[in-house]
Amino acid sequence: MLDLNRLKALHAVHVYGSVGAAADALMVTPSAVSQQIAKLERETGARLMERNGRGVRLTDAAGLLADHAERILALVETAEADFEALRGQVVGHINVGAFPTAARGLMPGALAALRRRHPDLQVQLNEREPDRVVREVSRGELDLGVVQDWHNRPMAVPDGLSRATLFDDVADVAVPADHPLAGANEIRLADLSGEQWISSTPGTVCHDWLVFTLRGASVEPVISHRADEYPTQLALVAAGLGCAIMPRLGRDCVPDGVRIVPLLPRQTRRVYAVWRADAARRPAIRALVDALSEVSANQPTA
Repeated sequence: MLDLNRLKALHAVHVYGSVGAAADALMVTPSAVSQQIAKLERETGARLMERNGRGVRLTDAAGLLADHAERILALVETAEADFEALRGQVVGHINVGAFPTAARGLMPGALAALRRRHPDLQVQLNEREPDRVVREVSRGELDLGVVQDWHNRPMAVPDGLSRATLFDDVADVAVPADHPLAGANEIRLADLSGEQWISSTPGTVCHDWLVFTLRGASVEPVISHRADEYPTQLALVAAGLGCAIMPRLGRDCVPDGVRIVPLLPRQTRRVYAVWRADAARRPAIRALVDALSEVSANQPTA
């Protein structure tokens, strides 16, 4: 009989393209992945990997077996979900991915509530960018993800995933205290033409959204500094080094030297949970979504 863990290792190499990437996804060492596949080769009597330059590639036999492994692993997950639903108990293990500000602003409260209510449920949190969370939920590496997108730039959710909106996170503009618009009741994006901007790293959702949104308002973004953590961005604003657009979930404490002003038109991002539709019957998934919804209900929306 084929071992499920070995099939999972082969499937990960097939999906990610290398032993090292598969090991990262499975949170084991590359040696452990190689050993699992070597044992699978002995079980099947077929060669599954061969040298390709400095790396390795899967053989045709491995590709065939990996396709079967994907269906087998999906059936196992469905069986586990059905069994948990039959028992009606919130037990087992859940891997959760969340984008950074949700990992800090939502997950601690939700996980604490789950621990109090369901002590037999084990939850592991992994901080990820939203697009990676969606990929890993789709592939079964994460059981549930907390992701975000912007109303003016939505992210596609693949078929086979269910979602539940948690709340809308409003974004404001942070300006230095001595900025001419620091005392305004509201600021239009067009009023910020020519400003220096502080943003996250290129390629992240928030950076790409900022560039897209400013250009949509005929404001060419001049990004002077890049920092992924919002407290760092606020510190740079406080030093008079530029402006930043910041969702309220990520804002935390506003330092002296910074003024927060609402934007017109209002800019909001949707925060939502995603999970595979065939796992929806798991009581643990429902319990986690409920806990996230309760924490989200206390987030500022105005």
